[in-house]
Amino acid sequence: MKVLLVTPPFYRILGIYNRYFPLGITQLGTVLKDKGYKVAVYDADFYSDPDTIDYSRISDRFPAYLKSFKQKNQIWNEVIENIKKWKPDVVGISAYTTFATSAFHLAKLVKENIENCKVVMGGPHATVRAKEILEICPEVDYVVRGEAEETMVELMNYVTGRKKDVENILGVSFRKGKKIVSNGDRLQPKNLDDYPMLNRSLLMNKNKLSSEDMGLIMTSRGCPYRCTYCASTKGIRYRSVKNVMEELVEVFEKYGTRQFTFKDDSFTVDRSRVVDLCNRLIQWKIKINWECNTRVNLVDEELLRLMKKAGCNFVKVGVETGSARVLKMMNKGISLDQVRSAAKLFRKVGLHWTGYFMMGVVGETEKDILRTVDFMHEIKPNLGVIAVYEAFPGTVMFEEGLRKGLYREKMSLDDFYSMAPDSYYKVDPRVQNEKITPKRFEIIKKEVNKEFHQQNMMIGNVIAMAKSKIRVYYRDPKIFFDDVKKMLSY
Repeated sequence: MKVLLVTPPFYRILGIYNRYFPLGITQLGTVLKDKGYKVAVYDADFYSDPDTIDYSRISDRFPAYLKSFKQKNQIWNEVIENIKKWKPDVVGISAYTTFATSAFHLAKLVKENIENCKVVMGGPHATVRAKEILEICPEVDYVVRGEAEETMVELMNYVTGRKKDVENILGVSFRKGKKIVSNGDRLQPKNLDDYPMLNRSLLMNKNKLSSEDMGLIMTSRGCPYRCTYCASTKGIRYRSVKNVMEELVEVFEKYGTRQFTFKDDSFTVDRSRVVDLCNRLIQWKIKINWECNTRVNLVDEELLRLMKKAGCNFVKVGVETGSARVLKMMNKGISLDQVRSAAKLFRKVGLHWTGYFMMGVVGETEKDILRTVDFMHEIKPNLGVIAVYEAFPGTVMFEEGLRKGLYREKMSLDDFYSMAPDSYYKVDPRVQNEKITPKRFEIIKKEVNKEFHQQNMMIGNVIAMAKSKIRVYYRDPKIFFDDVKKMLSY
């Protein structure tokens, strides 16, 4: 049986740069391949010639995205033709809330063009909205919830007749007549080392990806924190440092990767583990660079200096807001003073750092947003990224929005096809939150985006970015020219 795992096009339709290969479905494909299935991973969202990397203006492109579903579209035609050439028996589709419509549309195209093909949907949106998906999207046969490696293997065994009863497969939702059945949740795997090493050769378009794109590595799953805007898996599990090093060596030798990215939710939760990994990287003698996500309350000068010595050149942290009140409301578990201290440490140690912010959350006022802008100027990140909050089901903040009448519990398929992604689940698409009028919020948003854009384009920040990757550029000049192109598009 042939299984094709697909990330549907979204950023590609918008003409916006989207980094890396799809790690989640590649891991899933690796496990299926290990169990004897013929598998390929198709990143239909990969785009080698983006117009821009400026995500602050993404909403300006949503009308074109909605049009792509209603008229002949070159990208969608190309995607379905590539799928038809592979002739899969099962298509697994990755669904995130932001591009749920793309996932639904792809399911429709698969059913229209490939006879007797089963469609399975998984991913973050599928995990929290399995019943809704099966209610509104008849082309989806099964939904897999949560971490799906074991679930998908059992489901494929059922589809091929090796397993007789789908109702015994934990983590699966499906239709039984007119009834929708959701089997019990599957326990999260504890030992991540039990899974086979990620097989990047499954990627259909791997030859188009850069060595840097191939350097995406996940060393842990989950997060111990409880931020109200996040639906990340609660609790944290780790791969062994030995296992991580084996993957690093393999990717370095096979793809020539010099710039890696550790994609963990919070890379430095276990300080001793990071120290162990850094020491092994130093002992390896192969000079690589890497970046990671962390939190301002999980860094100190000694650790940052060791990380830099081991090749770390970029650190990314969630600042979120400059309002202490909103920060507490988010249950972020940090203080503004901790952000200030971390910002000083990043500069002192000489690490390029990115601060992520958001605006328009439930309960936020105009003064809160202005405090965020002032705070960004105070802490001066090398790169400041500001996003408008989107309503994500499965989060505490989404439930708060429901209580306040901002969001609705369900959407129809017509809603998904007619609404811009940043309006999903809103009662009134024009209303961002209950404290600021729609007209005023649009004015504020433009002013804030301008402030962040000007900060990011300061010559010192541009130079800092280039200096942080000088060793990578020396070894792979193509990455330098790619980065110049991205910067010019920004």
